[in-house]
Amino acid sequence: MNELVNKINATIETFKANAEAQIVKGNKAAGARARKAALDLMKDLKEFRKASVEASK
Repeated sequence: MNELVNKINATIETFKANAEAQIVKGNKAAGARARKAALDLMKDLKEFRKASVEASK
């Protein structure tokens, strides 16, 4: 589960950097990367939820 949490944290950092580049600098490509990171983050968070529920049983 630690590996999954590290992956989530890395994806969050990627999202933050690209979202900021889009907002501050108007970088359209960064916006696409931020949206992709958001989709990856949703998948990872769902996987974390499953793992967390299984660990608590």
